[in-house]
Amino acid sequence: MNHIRTHRTARGWSLQQLADAAGTSKSQIDKLEKGERRLTVDWMVRLARALSCDPRDLMPEAGLGGALERSAANEDRPFADSQHLIPVRGAARGGDRQEMFLADGPIDHVPRPYYLAHVRDAYAIYVVGTSMVPMYRPRQLLFVNPYKPPAPGNGVVIIDHRGAVLIKEFVRQKPTGVVVREYQPALRDFTVAQDDVATMHAVVGAAEPQ
Repeated sequence: MNHIRTHRTARGWSLQQLADAAGTSKSQIDKLEKGERRLTVDWMVRLARALSCDPRDLMPEAGLGGALERSAANEDRPFADSQHLIPVRGAARGGDRQEMFLADGPIDHVPRPYYLAHVRDAYAIYVVGTSMVPMYRPRQLLFVNPYKPPAPGNGVVIIDHRGAVLIKEFVRQKPTGVVVREYQPALRDFTVAQDDVATMHAVVGAAEPQ
């Protein structure tokens, strides 16, 4: 049995109080505690945030170990290492040019993929808008290595000096700027001036939209 009830009662919370803190229903919490609903990684992260504990603390030790072994054996799964979390950087549209701007600080934390297991400052970011379909789709979660140089065909996250964000395909670097590609409303390559680029980070993985 998982340890949700142990942490809930330690805080003196009712089922309803935990449900309110986690943004779900009392019946969902009851089913999760009784094992009638599977405690996925997403639920672990969500409940642990409400209970101010580590997501690992909510699972039985043997159950978590087995889950991690199965995940590590399957490299096609984006969440192969649920022992560590990385921040999700938020971006929202704004302005007449429909730019995306970074939120202040992380908006969430998600399990760290195996391919970022030891990468310092790795983060994730959601795709907003349709300019990169079919390469990326709205609500996809992209995993970013801020130290890996992008290669042609890689996705990149470009942040300018105002905090505006572009998620595009890297084409090439030239002395005057970075040539990138987008797909919608029409396929086109364009240059982001070098003086406008504060940082450029390589996208190294993606999770399907939920």
